[in-house]
Amino acid sequence: MNEAAVPGDYPRGVKLGIDVGTVRVGVAVCDRDGILATPLRTLERNTKKNTDVRILAELAVELGAVQIFVGLPRTMKGEEHASARMASDYAELLAGKLGECGSEVPVLLVDERLSTVTAHRNLHEAGMSSRNHRKVVDQVAAAGILQHAIDMQKARGTDVGRRVIAESSPGPTGDGAQAGPATDMQSAHTHSAQNGRLQ
Repeated sequence: MNEAAVPGDYPRGVKLGIDVGTVRVGVAVCDRDGILATPLRTLERNTKKNTDVRILAELAVELGAVQIFVGLPRTMKGEEHASARMASDYAELLAGKLGECGSEVPVLLVDERLSTVTAHRNLHEAGMSSRNHRKVVDQVAAAGILQHAIDMQKARGTDVGRRVIAESSPGPTGDGAQAGPATDMQSAHTHSAQNGRLQ
């Protein structure tokens, strides 16, 4: 059963990290105590049928995830371009699919600058040949995104990221979602969303 956040706190439990690419989507998971993020699997991106989105939603429900962090790639200057838009759209699709599954697991966008670069470097340092990087680099990058998020939660004692709401998903009162897919964290998360800024 998902544990609700309380003021000045953040949810405890299994969390997922997602690294979105044009061809593959990396997935990582952390333990219930939020200590260590580990690579889980790599999914082939299916932009026509979004089967990977469905698999992710089902996986989140199966694992009893309390949060899902999707990496938002920014430039070193903090700007958001096409890849960031792709990640935001993917997060919205995932939020919508979770809603269809009857799940209220929050999907949050978090800054992921250089996650893939770092993943390649870590794999190289671990002795893996560049030829084999492709098989696991996305899930390693996802682990980096998730580790960053859970470390920030512990360091700050508050939740992090920016919650994404699917435009077609019903709101708490049955109305459509408010303007745009990304909103400040709602209810207990609102105070810790840093006024809508990504952490």
